[in-house]
Amino acid sequence: MPNPTAPTVQMFGLVDSRPTQAAQRFFKERRATVTFVDLRRKPIAAGELRRFVERLGAAALLDTESRRYKDLGLAYMRLADDEIVERLLANNGLLRLPLVRFGNSFTAGPAEATWKDWLVGTAK
Repeated sequence: MPNPTAPTVQMFGLVDSRPTQAAQRFFKERRATVTFVDLRRKPIAAGELRRFVERLGAAALLDTESRRYKDLGLAYMRLADDEIVERLLANNGLLRLPLVRFGNSFTAGPAEATWKDWLVGTAK
């Protein structure tokens, strides 16, 4: 049974993604409630992606180290934010995972220091 006083985070990622697994473990160890969305089963909605883009910028969501990014030759292109968003919506392999939301705070990729700050702020 979930703890009603535990902080709740929403996480978007892939079950077989190492950074996503590490983030799930991080929050589980700290007894935070995680609402997980597997992007392979349910792609991120355009509105949800837009919230991340508004807070972090489109370039921050693009995984420049991913195989898909390199295969598509995106390193050699200059893309506007709207073009990046279109590519992210079309291809989950380009997202920097995990995408984590805690209230009005957002992160893309591993961000343990930020997550710790979130959880410290909720402990009273």
